[in-house]
Amino acid sequence: MQANVTSSRTDVFENMPVASALRTMVVPAVSSQLIVLIYNMADTFFIGRTNNPYMVAATSLILPVFNITLCLAGLAGIGGGSLISRLLGQGQEQEARRVSAFSLYLGLIISALFAVGMAVFMEPILTLLGAGDNTMQYAKQYAACVIVAGGVPTVLSNVLANLIRSIGRSKEASAGIILGGVLNIALDPLFMFVVMPDGWEVLGAGLATCLSNCAALLFFLSVLVRMGRGRSITFSLRGGLPRKGSIAAVFGVGVPSAVVTFLFDLDYVVLDKLMVRYDDLALAAIGIVLKVERFPLNVGIGICQGMMPLVAYNYTAGNRQRMEDIIRLARRVGLITAAVSIVLYELFAFQFANLFISDPQTLSLASQFLRIRVLATPLMFISFFTVYLFQAFGRGRVSLFLGVTRWLVFNIPMLFILNAIFGMFGLVWSQAVADILTVTLSVYVYRTRRPPLS
Repeated sequence: MQANVTSSRTDVFENMPVASALRTMVVPAVSSQLIVLIYNMADTFFIGRTNNPYMVAATSLILPVFNITLCLAGLAGIGGGSLISRLLGQGQEQEARRVSAFSLYLGLIISALFAVGMAVFMEPILTLLGAGDNTMQYAKQYAACVIVAGGVPTVLSNVLANLIRSIGRSKEASAGIILGGVLNIALDPLFMFVVMPDGWEVLGAGLATCLSNCAALLFFLSVLVRMGRGRSITFSLRGGLPRKGSIAAVFGVGVPSAVVTFLFDLDYVVLDKLMVRYDDLALAAIGIVLKVERFPLNVGIGICQGMMPLVAYNYTAGNRQRMEDIIRLARRVGLITAAVSIVLYELFAFQFANLFISDPQTLSLASQFLRIRVLATPLMFISFFTVYLFQAFGRGRVSLFLGVTRWLVFNIPMLFILNAIFGMFGLVWSQAVADILTVTLSVYVYRTRRPPLS
């Protein structure tokens, strides 16, 4: 069993043609990203069927907090997964196992603390996010399910997905995420319109999301059992803790990943806070757009997730040509996806927005916002593609610098500047303007700070 697993891993990392290896890793990752997006959007879609913009706005307010759970998963999962791929490239299998156990328990502890904190301070947090008299009760219902009750299974399932993908098993990593997403889509209408009475649709959507993430976690645990005792990913601490250098490497990549994700969410929070000053309909419209625009972005993230273990492994294995070929092909596929998305959203913005709400005013604003925001898609892809590359290299400080600069120097200040000058539509244009500066910096940093092979 162990020999077959090792042989399969070596094949995808070392022997398989680059296009085939990238397809093997990327297609499942992209599929899972799209399913995650669809099930996140499913809540908005079904809640939108109530034609209650306050319910839509409330779930949109929770999105940044829910994404913080994903950033916690990134701390343990991306930090640990990147290191595991590099360790396997160096032939250090035992150390990779110790790193996997450390990463899993790290994810468990921090997600439990976050869930407890949300339970204790829920109302002031929701008030800070912009919840008002019309949205507070709905926001509380949703947060109690997806953050308080669902925080630990959400984080652990995502950590496991990253770690399992790091050893070349992208299909299994994605299958669990897809399972949770499909189950959520199926449970949403059942809980919202059958189990729950009128007025409690948001609670029904939250319960569906919580249960689906629990199911995904159970699937990943079953994958570990089927992989057998010799697996590279384990909860067992019998081998002891990783070396101090390995622990530092997990945090060295994981903390920047978490910080960058947090700043991404902070940008959403600032955008929501500035947009709600106009009215709740504008908030509902931008909430819909922030979900719809994620289709091409999540495809890009899937490309990066599939690419990262291949780049990390070949970086430490010293195979420069294969590493460069993987990087070039992944970048090309991501930019083509971004270009296609621009065409589709410009042509069908109204139809996409109409999937979520039929209120004429909200629909008009959402379609206008979407046509503007989508122009930033290729710029956003290049920005986070560069961050993923430096995470693959184990250069957390560089990825942190790029992420912090992007959000704290360019994006968030641009929201305030353009809002002050152009008002509501200045907020919508801020992403494209800021990312022009971000891409310029990212390209320069990649060309000057890319490390030599280990």
